[in-house]
Amino acid sequence: MTVAGACGTGTVIAAHGRHYLVQAGDEKLQCVTRGKKSDVAVGDMVELKKTSANQGVIESIGERKTLLYRSDQYKSKLLAANVTQLFIVVATEPGYSDDLVSRALVAAEAGGIDAHIILNKVDVTELLPKTRERLGMYARLGYPIHEVSARRNPEQTCATLKPLLDGQSTILIGQSGMGKSSLINLLVPDAELATREISAALDSGKHTTTFTRLFAIDDHSAIIDSPGFQEFGLYHLTEGMLERAFLEFGPRLGNCKFYNCHHLNEPGCAVLEAVESGEIVPLRHALYQQLVHESSQKLY
Repeated sequence: MTVAGACGTGTVIAAHGRHYLVQAGDEKLQCVTRGKKSDVAVGDMVELKKTSANQGVIESIGERKTLLYRSDQYKSKLLAANVTQLFIVVATEPGYSDDLVSRALVAAEAGGIDAHIILNKVDVTELLPKTRERLGMYARLGYPIHEVSARRNPEQTCATLKPLLDGQSTILIGQSGMGKSSLINLLVPDAELATREISAALDSGKHTTTFTRLFAIDDHSAIIDSPGFQEFGLYHLTEGMLERAFLEFGPRLGNCKFYNCHHLNEPGCAVLEAVESGEIVPLRHALYQQLVHESSQKLY
């Protein structure tokens, strides 16, 4: 794709507002969508038309294998498309939010995306036992937990994580302060340079952490960095999607007294009985209740 007016395909590698950077072959093109549509996500395969030397218009979005997004009562925010796995980055310090971790796991389950928890800063040994104990809730559900120390032990960190990235499209999410940027810079050596180039191309100035961006590791593997955020709304998930996204509910579904049980306060509910007996962690069921409430509140 070398001349204006030429059509081709590309991968969206960054998004800032309604401006997108698309990797089309060897070129990076600054692109917009036709009209006011802004439903393009990082990781999307798109059809585009080149309009000038380094600019283009996105004509259409290819079929998505997966789509990860969060939503509040009024709108949704696309995180990434076509990802195959999610790395949730937590740390021994500062403290992480169980609510955010559990919501991210629910989003992954609902989206058909494998989830891993990355525990960073394990060199803070005095806080490690308590952090491991907290994460035990997820380990018992079958979610892999990988312990690393990006700054103190970079070689071991790479040895642990790089094999997991091979052949995958992986998005990293986490609250600010968990060390996500340190991990990205380890796993993608030229990430800082690439981020500055992307920021300049998108005209987003110094706000290099306010947009999602994709880094190609090789022809078959990519890693996506997302901005740190404190909340992960899931208003778009229906009650049926939610009950299936809690892995520990699975064996109990269909065993309730009432076929249309909501697992909130109904008599003879197999899920509530499991909460009562300690087989399901009350914290997880409380989140389910909250998410069911949120799903009934959406206005868009």
